[in-house]
Amino acid sequence: MIVCVCKSVSDRKIRAAIAEGIDSFDELQFELGVAMCCGKCEESVRDVMAQSGACASHCGVIERERPQAVPLTFYERKAA
Repeated sequence: MIVCVCKSVSDRKIRAAIAEGIDSFDELQFELGVAMCCGKCEESVRDVMAQSGACASHCGVIERERPQAVPLTFYERKAA
């Protein structure tokens, strides 16, 4: 699966780089160029790194709490 469209980097390429010894997001960014153009892939790249077990402390992935749903209130508009 392509993770970074701008640089055409797949999850396989990321995993291969991790297998070769890259263990931080900064190193991966330098080597493969991910998240350098538009930045939309950064979270996906970090997720692939976390799944690979490469960045327990280096890549900054922190388990985030799911945001709580905010109740919506609808008001009825009345014609004048």
